[in-house]
Amino acid sequence: MSIKSLIINPGSTSTKIGVFEDETLLFEETLRHSTEEIAQYATIADQKDFRKDIIMNLLKEKNFDIKSLGMIVGRGGMLKPIPGGTYKVTDELLHDLVIGKQGQHASNLGGMLAREIGDELGIPSFIVDPVVVDELCDVARYSGVPELPRTSVFHALNQKAVAKRYAKETGKSYESLNLIVVHMGGGVSVGAHKNGQVIDVFNALDGDGAFSPERAGAVPVGALIKMCFSGQYTEKEIYKKFVGNGGFNAYLGTNDMRDVEKMVGEGNAKAKEIRDAFIFQVSKNIGSMSCVLKGQVDQIIVTGGIAYDKEVVAGLKEAAGFIAPFTVYPGEDELLALVQGGLRVMNKEEEAKVY
Repeated sequence: MSIKSLIINPGSTSTKIGVFEDETLLFEETLRHSTEEIAQYATIADQKDFRKDIIMNLLKEKNFDIKSLGMIVGRGGMLKPIPGGTYKVTDELLHDLVIGKQGQHASNLGGMLAREIGDELGIPSFIVDPVVVDELCDVARYSGVPELPRTSVFHALNQKAVAKRYAKETGKSYESLNLIVVHMGGGVSVGAHKNGQVIDVFNALDGDGAFSPERAGAVPVGALIKMCFSGQYTEKEIYKKFVGNGGFNAYLGTNDMRDVEKMVGEGNAKAKEIRDAFIFQVSKNIGSMSCVLKGQVDQIIVTGGIAYDKEVVAGLKEAAGFIAPFTVYPGEDELLALVQGGLRVMNKEEEAKVY
C-alpha cells in the first residue's frame, strides 16, 4: 500500500513543501516570505503558526485531502550532535528545536511543523539527517588547540542521500562501502563515509576545507589573528568576511558559479585562476579523506549545484581520479532525500532513531 507524505523544508525567507506518494512527487511549492513578514517574529519558533497557516492554505487551494497523508517529514535543525538517520520528533527533540540547542536557524521549524501537523492528523512525524549529524571518529576531533575541537557541520542530508543512492544503484549496502562524498554548493563539504558512518568531514559552515562560492574555508591562522586584533573590524564583520562574503564572492564579487564560468569563457584570466584554485583545494580535501580511509576507497561521489559544472568535475577527476572512480549526482533534491528517509522507517527497512 502506498504512503502519501508532506515534506517541509523551511529556509530563512521561504518554506519549500512537497507532497509525495511513495517516492513520486505529486506537487511541490516554494512559499516565499518577505523580510517584513519574518521581521515581525522575535524568534524562529515564533514563526511556526505563520508558516503553518501558509502551508495548510496551500494544501486547501490544491484541494488536497490532508487526511490521506501517512507521515510528515521536516528538515532537521540545530540539535545537539547526533548520528545520522531518521528520527521521530519526540518531546525532547521538539524542545531542543524550539530553544535552538546549537543555534537559531530556519531549519529548526521543520520538525516543529511536522510534529504539530502530524499530531493533529494522528500520523508520525520525522526529521532526517540534520546538519549536526556527528559520526566523527575520536582522532578526527583534535585540532591542535584543546579549546577548539573540530566539529561536524555539513550537508549531511544530501551526502547521506547520494551515498545510499549509489549503494542502491550498485546493489550494495551503504554499510559495506568506503566512499568520499564531495558536496559543492554555497558551501563545500567533503566527507569520508566508512561502513555507513561519516568518520571525518570538513566543516562546511565556518571551519575548514576548501573555499566555496561564499565561504572562506581554512585560512592562515596567524594572519587571521592579526586581522581580528587589527581594530579595523568588529566580530560580526570578521565573521561575515569568512561566511557569506568569502570565497568566490570575495575574489570575483559573485557566489554563482555560472557567472564564474561566463567570466572564464570570456577570457578572464583571474577568474580562471580562482576556479583552478578552487579545484586545487577541493582535490586536496579528497586526497585527505582518502588517507582517512587508508586508501580503501570504493567510489568518489560528487554532488551539489556545482556538480553541474563540467569543467570543475573534469578538473577534480584529473587531480583525484587515481584514488577511485567518480560518480556524479548534480544538484541536491532535499525533498526527495527527506521522503526517502521517512519511507525507510515506514517500510521497516530501518528503525526510527530516538533523540
